[in-house]
Amino acid sequence: MGRVSAVGTPERDPGLQPERTRLAWRRTTLSGTVAAVLAARTTLHGDPSALRIIACALCCLLWLGFLLVAHTRIRTLEASGRPPALTPRYATAAALCTLALAVCASALVF
Repeated sequence: MGRVSAVGTPERDPGLQPERTRLAWRRTTLSGTVAAVLAARTTLHGDPSALRIIACALCCLLWLGFLLVAHTRIRTLEASGRPPALTPRYATAAALCTLALAVCASALVF
């Protein structure tokens, strides 16, 4: 069991949590990369219409946005022993980029 502080609450033992979080960001970035590459591949095969090209460009921009947020967070996790909590601004940006990328990539498939 973990140590207990003077007031009776367990002390935080981060263990490998920052490492697991960093790896989760990397996995999510890899998933976004696959979605963006598949969107580009789908757009370039067959008859590339203007709508498909715009959707592909949007997918790439969303991927870059998520990549920026993820890279910033990964650097923060690596720079400090006890990283600060993810700000709501970055959390919202990451969630919206991920959701929008999934929607755009799905729209290209159908």
